[in-house]
Amino acid sequence: MGRVPGTAFFPSFANFRRDSWRATCQVVRTMPYQPAATRYDNPALYRRCGRSGLRLPALSLGLWHNFGDTDDFANSRALVLRAFDLGITHFDIANNYGPPPGSAERNFGRMLQADLAAHRDELIISSKAGYLMWDGPYGEWGSRKYVLASLDQSLQRLGLDYVDIFYSHRPDPETPLEETMGALAHAVRAGKAIYVGLSNYNPEQTARAAQLLRELGTPCLIHQPKYHMFERTPERGLLDVLAREGIGCIPFCPLAQGLLTNRYLNGIPADSRAAHDPRFLKPEDITPARVAQIRQLNALAQARGQSLAQMSLAWVLRQPAVTTALIGASKVSQIEDNLGAVKNLKFAPEELAAIDGILG
Repeated sequence: MGRVPGTAFFPSFANFRRDSWRATCQVVRTMPYQPAATRYDNPALYRRCGRSGLRLPALSLGLWHNFGDTDDFANSRALVLRAFDLGITHFDIANNYGPPPGSAERNFGRMLQADLAAHRDELIISSKAGYLMWDGPYGEWGSRKYVLASLDQSLQRLGLDYVDIFYSHRPDPETPLEETMGALAHAVRAGKAIYVGLSNYNPEQTARAAQLLRELGTPCLIHQPKYHMFERTPERGLLDVLAREGIGCIPFCPLAQGLLTNRYLNGIPADSRAAHDPRFLKPEDITPARVAQIRQLNALAQARGQSLAQMSLAWVLRQPAVTTALIGASKVSQIEDNLGAVKNLKFAPEELAAIDGILG
């Protein structure tokens, strides 16, 4: 460390000045995060979730990728804090997100403690149980034993007394639906969750689960299916069930793991997810025919004054049953671009017809 200016002839004062300077630097390094004062300047960003009293931002940030122990924590933190600065109040996690499983919850818990503790009541934090978390017969699926034990572990990793939304992450073919829904309702009664939700349930399972939860005094708040332009299964009955039951919808993968962005307009970039992590987006799925579709969709988006990602998100959000779209991000700029979708959520009939024509 260099000499503090103006202290050369007064050694004792120099030590005092130097110590004060060090203390000041330490304060600067540890100064608490202050969210942007403008984060709620756009009230139209928030949409009512089904028939509940809860409003969620039109875009929610998912921590499925880029928040594990193998990722850069500083970048993960920057994504979360920038999202909150922009008015995104909903952060979606699951017990198995990482890698390794559990690390996304633990890392988000660090951010909560260091940066967001004073803003806990401004946040909607969700987690899930359903996929494999530990060895043995009680480490996955939908038994009461697993669901409630997993929730306790999630709360410990997050450093929270409760989550705002707790999901059954997938239906269990061997456990009675009554048992799984009873576990969700118990979590609310125990004060460990405020709302409950479902993910990956088909229309029939969703309707039955909604009935059970309603009878247990814990109505289903939200459903999280995979839904994007290339995956339209929810249109075959699920969206109708959600609208009828008053359940909000939060599609995951609305950008098809990045396919519905400008990343793959010219094939597979070397730094893309398909190139270095083909678990969820395989290179063989990015065919010349698919690339041709992406290019046509991009041209339509440009005609609307949007990026392809913005148009793809708007296309999902146009559905009356959809409350919010769950985005992932590896860069702050992606979050900023995605939020531009809310500036134009309307589609002319001819635009929807053109999209259907491109998708075949």
